[in-house]
Amino acid sequence: MNRKALVWLHVVSSTGWMFMALALFVTVGHALSAPDRRAAFEVALLLDTQVLQFMATTSAFSGLMLSGLTAWGYFRHWWVLAKTAITFSQLYLGIFVLSPNLGPDGSPALMRVGSLLMASALACQVWLSVAKPFKRTPWSPPGKPRTALPWGFALCLAVPAVDYALGRLLLGAPLPALSLLVAAGYPVVRLLRNRQQGLPLPPAPAQGGRGGGRDDLGATG
Repeated sequence: MNRKALVWLHVVSSTGWMFMALALFVTVGHALSAPDRRAAFEVALLLDTQVLQFMATTSAFSGLMLSGLTAWGYFRHWWVLAKTAITFSQLYLGIFVLSPNLGPDGSPALMRVGSLLMASALACQVWLSVAKPFKRTPWSPPGKPRTALPWGFALCLAVPAVDYALGRLLLGAPLPALSLLVAAGYPVVRLLRNRQQGLPLPPAPAQGGRGGGRDDLGATG
């Protein structure tokens, strides 16, 4: 149940990220032609800082943790690697390029193209999740790592909620501090644990379906 709940969170946040990007595209287009541009851009900034950024970081966090906690892994499949690369590119461009440019003095072309490309990239990631194209990577060992225990998924469900609450209380806007810490720290902890055991994780029981595993990344962002 916890595993399915984390998949649900990933699907909802990814969908929210895509539609918020489209909403930002429409809002920016209106702001650029509105008589009171400053007030219109305040709406665009509100969407970006209060909704879109939280959806983006939650989508990225839940997707990374589903990869790490399940048999899909981080480096076993090209389609997972492609989604990861697209996600980090979107986060970087959105946070450090598009968001600072949102305003009456910003580049109209960058605002329009940036928000539209963000939504298009998310649609591409959904296709990757559904089609799962390409073969396995050369770093994919035989067998599959086992899926984490249910409490691991439950903890990951709580992380975005804690981030949202702390960010709102301390800064007035969501801050993905705990998500970043967990997403970056979990692969290191898992690698150290595997090395201490001296053996790779045992294969998971066959579950049927493509690749012997369930589609835990059915939609992503």
